Amino acid sequence: MNGPIGLDRYMGLCLGHPVHGYYQTRDPLGREGDFVTAPEISQMFGELVGVWIAATHAAMGAPATLNLVELGPGRGTLMEDALRALCSAAPRAGFDLHLVETSPVLRALQSERLPGAAPRWHDTVETLPDGPAIIVANEFFDALPVRQFERREAGWCEHRVGLSLDGTQLVRGLSPDPDRTITRDAPPGVVLTLPSAALATMRILAARLVRRGGALLAIDYGHVRPGFGDTLQALARHRFVDPLERPGEADLTTHVDFSALAAAAAGEGARLHGPIDQRDFLEGLGLRLRAERLTARATPAQAEAIAAAHARLTDPARRGMGTLFKVLGISHPSLGALPAFPATA
Repeated sequence: MNGPIGLDRYMGLCLGHPVHGYYQTRDPLGREGDFVTAPEISQMFGELVGVWIAATHAAMGAPATLNLVELGPGRGTLMEDALRALCSAAPRAGFDLHLVETSPVLRALQSERLPGAAPRWHDTVETLPDGPAIIVANEFFDALPVRQFERREAGWCEHRVGLSLDGTQLVRGLSPDPDRTITRDAPPGVVLTLPSAALATMRILAARLVRRGGALLAIDYGHVRPGFGDTLQALARHRFVDPLERPGEADLTTHVDFSALAAAAAGEGARLHGPIDQRDFLEGLGLRLRAERLTARATPAQAEAIAAAHARLTDPARRGMGTLFKVLGISHPSLGALPAFPATA
């Protein structure tokens, strides 16, 4: 790289560089990887998403054909489990599966898991085909590049990444000139994170749903009220590491600002549902009942694993998945309340 670059450019290179990018070179999931997502914890998660898709499809009037889209599908585990539930809940529905995925490694794994679904892959949401759609985004928005600014006496100066004076390591610094377009007030030293890529993506998807119909389900870890702070983190081998220490060798994410995502969708005319806690969403779809049914025909060891997965997915502790992870739905304005979400006006 030439000279200091913005944090968004740094994240984009670390995660998506065509040769050295984190997601281009590995399967990051599971015990042997760097992190575990909810679909890898239990089949119940994907199955309940499948139930949600089936119920949303019915609420749309059960169109004969529909684009079923997943953003950042990982190994294809969520969609494999969701399609199994869909076959039971809506056996005659016609779903054309589209996966937005840039990683050749993960595309190969998705192809192995979903051969009968005949998925079609896309590098970006902009090439998705026309028509009504149901879109699922589990832990997708957290990995999109962000810009960060720090409040100084002169104004909001952007965080930059460059080389140390001796040229031996990457360091963070600040742009010399403040960004005059940011007018939010805060005391000096406060960090402001702007999820520019996530907001741009949400606007594209919301505008599409308003034009063509359908709904989007976004599940991620984050917060529901706007605020300040630096939530950039890097994970390698299930441990937090310095985000600048191993570029391209660790996963980089930030907490999702659900209030900003919702505002972006509303600005395009989409209807909002939530956000709500993951715990409430999964229990609202029948997680406890599904766990009980699986346990009824399980071995003692399997029953213990099911109970542990249920607890992990719904943990109400402040940093537990049940409350740290939020769920946001957006839809065409004509749709009423989406499954598991409270009724909206």
